[in-house]
Amino acid sequence: MLRPEDKEQLAQKGISEAEAEAQLARFVTGFPYLKIKDTARVDAGIFRLTDDEAAAALDRWHEYLSHGGEVCKFVPASGAASRMFKALFEYVDGGTDELKEGTPVAQLIAGIDKLPFLPELDEACGRLYGKGYGELLKEGRNRDVIAAIVNADGMNYGGLPKGLLKFHSYPEGSRTPVEEHLTEGAQTAANSKGEVHLHFTVSANHRALFQAKLDEVIPQAEARTGKKFFVSMSEQKPSTDTIAANPDNTPFREDGHLLFRPGGHGALIQNLNDIESAVVFIKNIDNVVPDARRGDTIKYKEILGGLLLEIHDQIEEDLIALEEKVYTASDLKGMVEYMRTVLNIDDPRLDDMADDELVEYIKGKLNRPLRVCGMVRNEGEPGGGPFIAVNPDGSASPQILESNQVDPSNEDYKKMMATATHFNPVDLVCYIKDVHGKKFDLPSYVDPATGFISSKSSHGKELRAMELPGLWNGAMSDWNTVFVEVPISTFNPVKTVNDLLRPAHQIS
Repeated sequence: MLRPEDKEQLAQKGISEAEAEAQLARFVTGFPYLKIKDTARVDAGIFRLTDDEAAAALDRWHEYLSHGGEVCKFVPASGAASRMFKALFEYVDGGTDELKEGTPVAQLIAGIDKLPFLPELDEACGRLYGKGYGELLKEGRNRDVIAAIVNADGMNYGGLPKGLLKFHSYPEGSRTPVEEHLTEGAQTAANSKGEVHLHFTVSANHRALFQAKLDEVIPQAEARTGKKFFVSMSEQKPSTDTIAANPDNTPFREDGHLLFRPGGHGALIQNLNDIESAVVFIKNIDNVVPDARRGDTIKYKEILGGLLLEIHDQIEEDLIALEEKVYTASDLKGMVEYMRTVLNIDDPRLDDMADDELVEYIKGKLNRPLRVCGMVRNEGEPGGGPFIAVNPDGSASPQILESNQVDPSNEDYKKMMATATHFNPVDLVCYIKDVHGKKFDLPSYVDPATGFISSKSSHGKELRAMELPGLWNGAMSDWNTVFVEVPISTFNPVKTVNDLLRPAHQIS
């Protein structure tokens, strides 16, 4: 199905012909649903730490930093804020100033004085209409005020990335999520030299804006925190774009050229693979709070980091014992027990394996990237959740699953999804080097069968689009995973602009 000019286009993107053919074949076959053993719950796949266990983890984290341990904060920040302002765009397009009680726009107008970008809004209104936002609201010109927030000729908040919007007001001025991540990094991830390493993934069309903001705020953050910041950025690689297909699964073309689409956040496994630090925190750009409300976030970020190190310490001890062949049959049993009770790996074959076979099995399971994932109680927020899933080799292990990976016709699975106690807030800490300090090749641990296909359109023509396995689900499918309960106070995302009115995003 590929033409000579297609192959040239693929080469320019760094996509092999074999990969393109595999993607087209996947449109035909689809992606299989995952086999689920059970939901993960407290004491059955999710750890709830005691005070003593939490204190030990904190000590281990502080010890790691004090001895020069390397750590980086990795923040996906390429998303545009357009969905955050969906209700506002609809109101502006609605053609009336009328406010219907209880609607998002009515609630926003009622709480407008709590917004962190009032000076910018006032300036935009003055520039566009010759009056401040307060005067416009008194005149009933609600649409003009809302338009000044989202439209390109106003503040253009509907066209900017979330990371560059004003989120929190302080006496000295408002801060963006980028600035809050700098501050959080200084409080949790500064090494023994007082250095903080952060990496933001951004879109190509916003990179210059991010750079300008960083140039402006890094000196301020360094003065405020007393730390030295080293901030890098990257974009999704063209080689992670996926080919689009027609409804009949043939390649979709525009003007004779193949159409490619971004591969979703799973593409970022390539960007994560370029990070040099052994320990990497991953957290979404919009999950930040002001200084006065960050206590739990700092505490549990450090607890997750310390627990990661404690688990890595044990894995290192076991793998070196196996490599150097200094173990007993009793030691092997202890390793299997650790896999079952801490890593939640189970395999019905384990009890029948001979020692030599068992050694190779343990090596294969332990010598992998490791992540510890904070999980919060399910309070109806959308998103994936923690499950115990069955892997292609027949073993079971913890996995973060999204709803599109679960067979909707399986009543048992639907019941599991409905009764899940926790969900994934994207609060991860990862160890991406092996016990000898060599970096793992992270793309090797992706389960390619965990992507999904959706229906889209381009210029009015229907097409099928493919997303790569998600960053924290299929892209990390073959990692060792530990789930830990963290308080809901550590999860305060801004999905709509009205979320900024919540107490969690107010400084007092």
